[in-house]
Amino acid sequence: MLEPVKLANFFIVFFSAAAVILFGATYALIFAWSRIKARPGLMPLAYVAYMGLFISVLVLAFAAHLFHNELWSFIVLLMLAGYLIAPHAIWHLCIGTHAETEAAPSLNISQQH
Repeated sequence: MLEPVKLANFFIVFFSAAAVILFGATYALIFAWSRIKARPGLMPLAYVAYMGLFISVLVLAFAAHLFHNELWSFIVLLMLAGYLIAPHAIWHLCIGTHAETEAAPSLNISQQH
């Protein structure tokens, strides 16, 4: 069973959870912007945002005592791996889905300005 978060750790949990949301959204936004605008130079910035997400998740997991339980440890690590891989998979899915609609310029992701 998980230990409750101590009052001294409450602010750490609160701010690290907020950082998870902000860094996750920033990673997804910069990743998508890099791909849509065909600017691969932005991709390292997306990975910097992912590193912020990674660190925030670890701080949150330690402050909330999630690494004291094998199941929660697995879930935390699975989430980190999934959030690293998911944008790539979603991008390839979108490209594959819209590949047949090359004749319709409004649906062509790579040519939008």
